[in-house]
Amino acid sequence: MPVNLVSPNPADLYPIAGVRIGVAEAGVRKVGRKDLTVVLLDAGASVSGVFTTNRFCAAPVQMCREHLNSGQQIRALLINTGNANAGTGADGMVRARSTCIALAQRLDIAVEQILPFSTGVIMEPLPADRIIAGLDAAIANAQPDHWVRAAEGIMTTDTIAKAFGAQVQIGGKLVSISGISKGAGMIRPNMATMLGFMATDACVSQAVMQQLAFELAEGSFNRVTVDGDTSTNDSFVVIASNKAGNVTIESLDSADGQALKAAMLEVARKLAQAIVRDGEGATKFISVQVEGGKTEDECRQVAYAIAHSPLVKTAFFASDPNLGRILAAVGYAGIADLDQSLIELHLDDVHVATLGGRNPSYREEDGQRVMKQSEITVRVGLGRGTATQTVWTCDFSHEYVTINADYRS
Repeated sequence: MPVNLVSPNPADLYPIAGVRIGVAEAGVRKVGRKDLTVVLLDAGASVSGVFTTNRFCAAPVQMCREHLNSGQQIRALLINTGNANAGTGADGMVRARSTCIALAQRLDIAVEQILPFSTGVIMEPLPADRIIAGLDAAIANAQPDHWVRAAEGIMTTDTIAKAFGAQVQIGGKLVSISGISKGAGMIRPNMATMLGFMATDACVSQAVMQQLAFELAEGSFNRVTVDGDTSTNDSFVVIASNKAGNVTIESLDSADGQALKAAMLEVARKLAQAIVRDGEGATKFISVQVEGGKTEDECRQVAYAIAHSPLVKTAFFASDPNLGRILAAVGYAGIADLDQSLIELHLDDVHVATLGGRNPSYREEDGQRVMKQSEITVRVGLGRGTATQTVWTCDFSHEYVTINADYRS
């Protein structure tokens, strides 16, 4: 069961003018499940994306980068689940391109105007013929209000669809935002086995879209970790359909730019946190807040060390206040001049360690009380400065091993 996460209500998602979504059953891996999604964009949309840092990236990631760099206006997204088309060499590129060619022919656009995305099992040939055969049904299904259907259509080991929306006033115009994500395992900062798609009808120049996508990812998807593995297929795409009628945002530093970014970041964080809440086998949602650092980078470094630690994560699953594991992770995070005598540690309202040692007033039953909660905040003070950063993670359970041991069966 996901941690305090419920299925999305289609009424909470907003149709985005200039964006239509179609979902079909193509039998990519399993019969009878939604596994093919097309996102159709009217001419004039601004589009950008952020992708995995894994050097062994999948064919669709390589192709997305090529198409975005081509200078062509993006008019469609093509998404399949069930097969990652990663570790497939030159053949994978041929198969990905063949699906883009088929969709381009149906939409009468250039191949470079399509961004392909795949998620699923690695090192298996992409069944391009099945995807191509399902395109007509997906196109015929395309409607502006199919966000939740799309969220269902991109799931792999997810147990629940992930979709959120918001509205905000920008330049006197009501602007809508909708987004979906998928992911439950092989999740680590620098993107993960996750797909994220967000769209707004706000008018945003193409020149600022890359900055917008990057800053949204940095504040959301690059702050989550389930198991420390950086995947081959991670992709986060941001679309502005330019239909809302506001004065076009030419800078994120403007008042309108900041207002739009704040609203979209709220949605992006919900999407990112939903991935952690639905982490494979997760029973706890854990916020790791590191404060008092010299820089934000070193705060993130310490937070990731805690969040990635199997010993820490298994202790949280067992509700075992073996909290020396957290202090150990702080110590091996890689800050060479860290002064352990300044370290402070809190679990929610419980002050566990002070000045680098056990707080004399700390009682283990208080620690266990917090550890039994489904949502927990770990707060670490470094005593080095004023910087702070937060990442979100989950525990490791027996179910995580079971899911990943049986993933291909």
